[in-house]
Amino acid sequence: MNKDFYMTTTVAFLGLGVMGFPMAGHLSKQFNVNVFNRTLSKAEKWQQQYQGQAFDNPRDAVADANFVCVCIGRDEDVIEIMEAQSIVANMKPGTVIIDHTTTSALLAERMAALTEQYGVHYLDAPVSGGQAGAENGALTTMVGGNQQAYELAVPVMTTYSKQIQHMGAAGAGQRTKMVNQICIAGLLQGLSEAMQFAQQAELDGDKVLEVISKGAAQSWQMENRGHTMLAGQYDFGFAVDWMRKDLGYALDEAKRNQSLLPITALVDQFYAEVQTLGGGRWDTSSLMTRLVKSK
Repeated sequence: MNKDFYMTTTVAFLGLGVMGFPMAGHLSKQFNVNVFNRTLSKAEKWQQQYQGQAFDNPRDAVADANFVCVCIGRDEDVIEIMEAQSIVANMKPGTVIIDHTTTSALLAERMAALTEQYGVHYLDAPVSGGQAGAENGALTTMVGGNQQAYELAVPVMTTYSKQIQHMGAAGAGQRTKMVNQICIAGLLQGLSEAMQFAQQAELDGDKVLEVISKGAAQSWQMENRGHTMLAGQYDFGFAVDWMRKDLGYALDEAKRNQSLLPITALVDQFYAEVQTLGGGRWDTSSLMTRLVKSK
């Protein structure tokens, strides 16, 4: 892309949570950025830290944007901002919406159909990599939607992504994210059981991790969560509440496409137990707490 593209392109970013705040920050280093957050003080804080303009309503934030990134909570939040607040009607024809919210695939298909009526493109583009990935500009982004719109949006997503892949039509990005969450749920349950077993066997857990992480058992979860699990530290990372939301979408989708997800359904119930322990905001590696409690 030539320099003029970055100088003349405006990106609106809606949703400045633990992911959106740094993602919008990366964008501000290359593009003109407008930000909106339902809590205005968060947008004002972002404006103090980065170069860009904070808005107190989303309609004004998107009015002059070429791209609109969305990173909010769940289906209901996307419906509220896209339909109830009618922000699509305030966008210029040809605007590309890059929705990084993890939602259901049905919601992505619904939004793609809605925005098409206004001549606006919609990409469902959930991300993986957590808060650290957002802060380091190293997210993995899986995208569904129109191929041409995807190609236009790649320079925007590149500012905070290390890997970007177009997965197919609307909804394909969300279905890929479901695959990601299914894998993570099973891995974390296995890791939780393994770490508890090591403790019960009176092994040095840190030494166990050091040696097995160099073999076939190695995973990102082991490398980044194994030691904190042994230490009983969970006050960080991707929250159990959000994981249950994501697994709910995956389990619903499995009913529609007739997939069998017995382990995922079981782990989802284990996360429900963690919530009853007061761990709704704990990191997803907190699955181990229910094993320690029951030993």
